[in-house]
Amino acid sequence: MISEPELVDDTAFPAAETVRMDPPPRAPRPRRPWLWALGGAVVASAVWAGGLYAYERSQDGGPDLGGYRTVENLCARAELKALSVELGEKSTDAETPTEKHPALDRARCSTTLGSPETGYSAVVVYDLHKVTDPGPEFEPRIAESGTDTEPVAGLGERAFFHRDEDDSGAWMRVLDGQVELEIWIYAQQNWDAETNQSLPSTKKVDLSGIDTVLAQDMKALMAALKK
Repeated sequence: MISEPELVDDTAFPAAETVRMDPPPRAPRPRRPWLWALGGAVVASAVWAGGLYAYERSQDGGPDLGGYRTVENLCARAELKALSVELGEKSTDAETPTEKHPALDRARCSTTLGSPETGYSAVVVYDLHKVTDPGPEFEPRIAESGTDTEPVAGLGERAFFHRDEDDSGAWMRVLDGQVELEIWIYAQQNWDAETNQSLPSTKKVDLSGIDTVLAQDMKALMAALKK
């Protein structure tokens, strides 16, 4: 308790002043963390989902190949029965060894339809993509060929057909999930050393309606590659 001021030599000392001790100013409160926490949760969720996706792919061995598998004998699978009726029976086969890679397997078969001297040559290509999706690049690469193409309904996810105006050749390409397929027929050429020019050796036929023939053989090939 503070007493009254004392007198010393009749002199009054002023009353003691009460000193007010104010508390130090508080540091500003941090912003509520819910906004960045929510953002962090979203990022964490995306990272988790991506990690789960990568984990699931590592567990199941990669994308779904839709029943397709690596083949060692593409010429045997590509019987080309419809083309054989139209252009002649297969007379020669030349199979390239399957190229195997962790991301891509490629098989290729070359054959002749009809007489080896005057028939059409045919090439069958089978690309099995075991890691990446070939879909986004399928149509752009066809467009890069600079040839007129027609879409083909009822074959895989997407399919295109091209026929040369002079009936020197035609091709059909199909995308079916992780697989790209191509059947290509073309007229053979011989090289004349005296004239330094190429001479056609194939006896050309009217290729009108060859798209239907190619589609039949493509469907049969797709089924055979899943066996």
